[in-house]
Amino acid sequence: MSYCTFIKNSILPKREIHKRYHDTQHGFPLNDDNEIFGRLLLEINQAGLSWEIILKKEASLRKAYDDFDILTIASYDETEVTRLLKDRSIIRHRLKIHAAIKNAQTVLKLKEEYGSFLLWLQAHHPRSQIEWISLFKKTFFFTGGEIVNEFLISIGILEGAHNIECPIYQPVLAAHPWWHETSVLSL
Repeated sequence: MSYCTFIKNSILPKREIHKRYHDTQHGFPLNDDNEIFGRLLLEINQAGLSWEIILKKEASLRKAYDDFDILTIASYDETEVTRLLKDRSIIRHRLKIHAAIKNAQTVLKLKEEYGSFLLWLQAHHPRSQIEWISLFKKTFFFTGGEIVNEFLISIGILEGAHNIECPIYQPVLAAHPWWHETSVLSL
């Protein structure tokens, strides 16, 4: 079942938390490195859990991880890891916390070479889903196939966020997702 169909068929109140994300964020391209990194952090935290849990904890995760500031997260030490492990408002999983720190450090290195996380993504676009997954597995920590796929769909790099008949499909197209721009250029 697609996310659009899930939203349409869900009952309240479950529907509302998903609908907000579906209608305003899912599939829309991001241009801010911290927000792109934040979306990756959310997808990593979702591993093994429902997306609903992540949506409910998104504000807490944002606050706990310094508004997804890459530079700040990259400098976290064991004191910060301990603080995060004690924070009941977030996902308290040591491996996911370390993934956030290691991946922030990796993004800083990519920024040195490419200028930004966004420019690193652009330098590797377009790629197939399999190629993206392989690249992310080589580059980042705790990024399996499902995490990478959902991350790239959620920020408009890969197609699949919305069904064509979904009312949000056209607003996403108007925002120029990468997958559509590439397909338009290749026509």
